[in-house]
Amino acid sequence: MTVHSLAIKRLGIQDAASGGAKVLTGGKRDGAMYYPTVLTDFTPDMKVMADEAFAPVASVIAIDDFEEALRQADETEYGLQAGVFTHDIERVFQAIRSLNFGGVIINDIPTFRVDHMPYGGNRKSGLGREGVRYAIEDMTNIQMVAIRLGS
Repeated sequence: MTVHSLAIKRLGIQDAASGGAKVLTGGKRDGAMYYPTVLTDFTPDMKVMADEAFAPVASVIAIDDFEEALRQADETEYGLQAGVFTHDIERVFQAIRSLNFGGVIINDIPTFRVDHMPYGGNRKSGLGREGVRYAIEDMTNIQMVAIRLGS
């Protein structure tokens, strides 16, 4: 088995395709580059949907009901970041209250990141946060001193 096929197998693209998912674009690798991949018609138990891919893979589900979309998005063991697209401020707050992710990004992709913001996940997507403040805290030794003078 080549490195190429191992990487695609690890992502679950082959399993999803053989299980009935449609690969609309991508799904292949050229050397160190993995082509952006878009999947549809998969099931929630497929590895590509159930695990974090850490690759340019988008699994697209059409859902007509906003509450159902939030519920399905939150049905995961992972929780790094979620992207929610809406112009309705009530839905923005509903998403913030409903989603258990380290970051809820409104009207941008969930990989949005700026170094000075706290970045990290909930559940199986990590513990703690990255960012300037957290780096400073990690490199700082806090020392408490208490002195009682006289009686």
